[in-house]
Amino acid sequence: KRSGRSFGGHSEQENTLNQLLVEMDGFNTTTNVVVLAATNRVDILDKALLRPGRFDRQIFVPAPDIKGRANIFKVHLKPLKTNLDKLDLARKMAALTPGFTGADIANVCNEAALIAARDFNEFIDMKHFEMAIERVVAGMEKKTQVLQPEEK
Repeated sequence: KRSGRSFGGHSEQENTLNQLLVEMDGFNTTTNVVVLAATNRVDILDKALLRPGRFDRQIFVPAPDIKGRANIFKVHLKPLKTNLDKLDLARKMAALTPGFTGADIANVCNEAALIAARDFNEFIDMKHFEMAIERVVAGMEKKTQVLQPEEK
């Protein structure tokens, strides 16, 4: 989002935004080019990006439901060393992580492995996964507490 204030020059964000807008305006409408973008913060996008002919269509993709989370856990649990039944673990972990995205789930699995390694454990136990969930949730809470420049 453009700040409206520039002290003798444009910020790197403004330069990037302006270049993106120039590139998008340069597309020939007869070519079959589709530009997709994703964000978790549509509320802070510059309005110029959302004008017709640019990113004028928005599709909301919600966080996965419990079944989706279980499937994502299955993928991320596959390479991990644990004595737990991975199918059962994926279901339990999905139930413990409402609202988590695929990235959050990957982070939980990675964090659990790091916690187990720091404790010199060969295998990842349920306690490591529970601690990892707590760390990821704490990180998510910190991210939501970060104020945008216009909010400060």
